[in-house]
Amino acid sequence: MTLAELVRRLDLTILTSLPEGDVEVTRGYVSDLLSDVLGKASEGAIWVTLQSHPNVIAVASLLNLSAVIIVGGIIPDDATLERAREASVPVLSTQLPAFEIVGRLYQLGIRGNVDSCVDG
Repeated sequence: MTLAELVRRLDLTILTSLPEGDVEVTRGYVSDLLSDVLGKASEGAIWVTLQSHPNVIAVASLLNLSAVIIVGGIIPDDATLERAREASVPVLSTQLPAFEIVGRLYQLGIRGNVDSCVDG
């Protein structure tokens, strides 16, 4: 599913611009620990988090993630959004909690990084 389609279907608020070419999103990752995302999220994944500081943009840019969805109605400050624009990282927002938006992403066919799971 494309990023633009996800935005439409999930009624996400666009805080920075979407890429000009339609980006295909097939993977997702949810975590609020930046080190966890750095170690386990795959390139092109959409990242769901409640974090809204500039380091989120740095991680998303470094991993070439398709977008960041910030949950719970949290809106990053202007400096963070400016950094996202400079790095061409789409930042989206939702009023929904992480659990709910991840469930909806899953219903739309977005799957997690099964190769990063550890048997417990």
